[in-house]
Amino acid sequence: MSDIATIANTAVAIIAVVVMIVRFKLNPVISLVVGSAYLGLVVGLGPEKTIEAITSGFGEIMAEVGLLIAFGVLMGAMLQQTGAIQRLVATLLRVFGPKRMPYAMSLTIATLLQSIFLDVLLVISAPLARTLSKEIGKNGTGRMATAMAIGLECGIVLTVPGVGALALAGLLGVPLGKMLLFGVLLVIPTVAIAVAIMSFLFNHGWWDEARDEQEFLGADPETGGHVDETASDTTAPESDVTPTGGTPGSLVDTKTVVTVARAQTPLIVLFAPMLAALALIAMGALLDAADIQNPIVKFVSSPVIALLIGLIGTSFVGRYTLGAEPIQHAIATGFKESGQILILTGVGGSLAATIKATGLGDILGEYFTANTAAPLLMVWLIAAVLHVAVGSVTISAITSAGILAPVAPLIGLDPVLIALAAGAGSLFAVHVTSNTFWLLQSLLGQTTRGTLKSVTVGVSVASVVAILLILPMSALL
Repeated sequence: MSDIATIANTAVAIIAVVVMIVRFKLNPVISLVVGSAYLGLVVGLGPEKTIEAITSGFGEIMAEVGLLIAFGVLMGAMLQQTGAIQRLVATLLRVFGPKRMPYAMSLTIATLLQSIFLDVLLVISAPLARTLSKEIGKNGTGRMATAMAIGLECGIVLTVPGVGALALAGLLGVPLGKMLLFGVLLVIPTVAIAVAIMSFLFNHGWWDEARDEQEFLGADPETGGHVDETASDTTAPESDVTPTGGTPGSLVDTKTVVTVARAQTPLIVLFAPMLAALALIAMGALLDAADIQNPIVKFVSSPVIALLIGLIGTSFVGRYTLGAEPIQHAIATGFKESGQILILTGVGGSLAATIKATGLGDILGEYFTANTAAPLLMVWLIAAVLHVAVGSVTISAITSAGILAPVAPLIGLDPVLIALAAGAGSLFAVHVTSNTFWLLQSLLGQTTRGTLKSVTVGVSVASVVAILLILPMSALL
């Protein structure tokens, strides 16, 4: 099949998946598998290789993030049950206020938390974002989903030690200190401006709660996901507490005792296991960047083991705080949540693997050259097109940067600018081939239509803002 036909059929497959989900309300899992099967057959992979691509893509993404998603969701469910999420929400709201919360969360994720594996950070922070969305009020879900998407994706390719930023710096020979400095200088205004633009759009009628949101399956049936006001108190009301704990079956015996336990356990203790897990992951990333090898540290700092340690620690803290039964209920809820998330993530990997098997990345790479009067715009465009087609932020960034890297010294272009432009372009149009897209849809209770607005459009706005800020930077280097 010709290159043009391969490109056209890939576009048809991606558009068909979106139309099946948005227009015909077909289940996303079914739509993604149908799109993958169509693409594999029409481009000539044949039945066997098409099935192999679909199944191997599912398996590969599960091998990479399956346990991470499960552990992260379970940890988040237990933190929700202990009241830690609700109390942290109350604290953040007091410090920043509802209107500034999307900015605070997005900037924190993009600048301070990028040593954390993206999917780990997403599943851990999603319960917080979901609860905050209720407190923000109108368009809260859309604003928090956009804030999370922009912070996560920008940080991973623009901020050291995000894996994309580390890969770009290594490919182009950019010192990590320089990559860190220019990345932070770029990511802060990019995130703030993009979140502001999306908030403006949502507040002027672009977000439709009836059509863009759906009931979250793991919501607390008693609170509906809202903040438990009593959980944020430092002490329980005197009228609710008895010296002996009350009689069996009384109100004080159940609800009040749990409330007191939540309030008396310091917030830092509830979050300590999770923070320890994230610190281990961060330590591993930094040691890798410094090329320091230690087998023991490498083992405990791997995301799976670090999160397992955090999960076990959170379970012990939760049992100490509330007892075994509420924690077992939280674990059951977490398993229920993680099931649909894992399936959606896996079939997203199936479509991405099928696209990769068509050789589309190599085809597009051959169509672009670096002979242009605007090399930074060209590397941004290459990364954007590759990301739309392939669905991987890191792969599209590295591929586009690699195309221009050999001629950068000849035209006097600082490699750090190429790295940032490639990273910015790779953010364009995060869509149905991205597991991040489906995670944000499931974890924040959005419809696919809503996720296209908050994630696809939101991160694309950040991509455009970033390249518009990079071009003036080039005049200073």
